Amino acid sequence: MKRRVIVSVSNDLATDQRVRKQCEMLWQAGYDIFLIGRLREDSLPLDRPYLISRKRLPFNRGALFYTSLNVHLFFKTLFSKADVLWVNDLDTLPANWLVSLLRNKPLIYDSHEYFTEVPEIQNKPFVKRVWQFFERLCIKRANLVITVSPSIAERLKQDYDLSEVLTVRNIPMKAAAIPSVGKMDLGFDPNRYLLLLQGGGINMNRGGEELIESMKLIEKADLLIIGGGDALPELKRLAAHYQLDEKVRFFEKMPYEEMMRYTFAADIGFSLDKSDNLNYKFSLPNKIFDYAMAGLPMITSDLPEVSKFVREHDIGLVVSEVTPEKIAEAVNGLIDKSSELKRLKENASLMRKRLSWENEFIPILEKMDKLK
Repeated sequence: MKRRVIVSVSNDLATDQRVRKQCEMLWQAGYDIFLIGRLREDSLPLDRPYLISRKRLPFNRGALFYTSLNVHLFFKTLFSKADVLWVNDLDTLPANWLVSLLRNKPLIYDSHEYFTEVPEIQNKPFVKRVWQFFERLCIKRANLVITVSPSIAERLKQDYDLSEVLTVRNIPMKAAAIPSVGKMDLGFDPNRYLLLLQGGGINMNRGGEELIESMKLIEKADLLIIGGGDALPELKRLAAHYQLDEKVRFFEKMPYEEMMRYTFAADIGFSLDKSDNLNYKFSLPNKIFDYAMAGLPMITSDLPEVSKFVREHDIGLVVSEVTPEKIAEAVNGLIDKSSELKRLKENASLMRKRLSWENEFIPILEKMDKLK
């Protein structure tokens, strides 16, 4: 009989590529998957080969949301068949920790970010202490602790005196060739360069503001921004303020496969997070792997993990400061030296052969086989 893994998530599952890849790998390895998440008014329909449950919660933010989420997860998980409990992020850990204790089931904790250092709670010391309390209480129960970058793994080991934290980077799965759309289909001049910023978390102070302003200093390129996040209204306002409507376009968040069609059409991608908080500082954003898998050179900020990845594989430029001037200097330099841009593109294209989620996930499957 197949072993069932209950996977808990606090979002609506539709655009969470890490969770989708986890479930697909586990499903292919012979596990029975039960995926639990939220249902929102704007949630996209899902078509997956395994069991899914999405529930509309009475609250969408704050303490009442996290409480209702964990109450729902507790009862749903407690009374469902389970051999392994897989937790995605700290906000779903308390309920699963308690069920793991009551039912004596293995617990896997996959921290998608340095949760206690996210910017949203840095000016809320009480809220931060509450989350630190829950993480400290629950994490020692986990049979496996996983995260997204080596730096976050080291911090979790130090914070909670853990012997091992595994790193599984957000590398895309192997995929067949994705047909890109043409620049003309996007409303851009095919004779101009196309710059791209994409992601589900295009939030304030993650470099989008400076990127918009840099377009005043870049003559031979246009900018496409795809995704969601709280910075988008301000980015649209800035684009209008600087009269960049002809050079900057915005596309809403879309399914991953559709988004990647546009990624393949671009010439340069951006990841411009700042080191304002430890979560951003130690991150390895999904977008840098998406760019690499599309053979897309990138311009990034000088964060430890991101800059190491870009320099190690020689697939882009790292700006010393996230300012409009530095961004424009990097873009114009690559445009003016097309041979260098071509070389970086060739290096990025090689990444498709070197990296894949399938290879990244192998150590997790090996560890899971030993869980009882």
